[in-house]
Amino acid sequence: MAGDEGSASIEFMTVGVLMLVPLVYLVLVMSSLQSAALGVEGAARQASRVFVQAETEAEAHAAAERAIRVTLADYGLDAADADVAITCRPDPADCLTRRGFVTVEIATLVPLPFAPPALALDVPAGVPVQAISTEQVSRFRAGR
Repeated sequence: MAGDEGSASIEFMTVGVLMLVPLVYLVLVMSSLQSAALGVEGAARQASRVFVQAETEAEAHAAAERAIRVTLADYGLDAADADVAITCRPDPADCLTRRGFVTVEIATLVPLPFAPPALALDVPAGVPVQAISTEQVSRFRAGR
């Protein structure tokens, strides 16, 4: 047909751009979620490790808080936005009992890239990420 010369390349570029933009956004979202998942998991694991190695419970809580803050900051997450729960077994009142278990649970909301906060939705524009880590207090722990 006359007049159709060159229209295939324009159609290909238009469709290609329309398909490329959502694909790029998907890659950005997935990389953001993967980074946050690694950060939260690393923070929980490191916090439980430093907790069971502390001399006192006050030092343990301070060391765990420091580990969480530093690890989340390394992954671009704000520790103030994270929900942290530290539980102990078998005696919840004494976390550093020999052969006891300390569990650190961290949960946070990962914001979606380029999602404007002015959408005024009832649902936050983000994905929840959670990690749990449990460590055992050494049976050779001094002081008990």
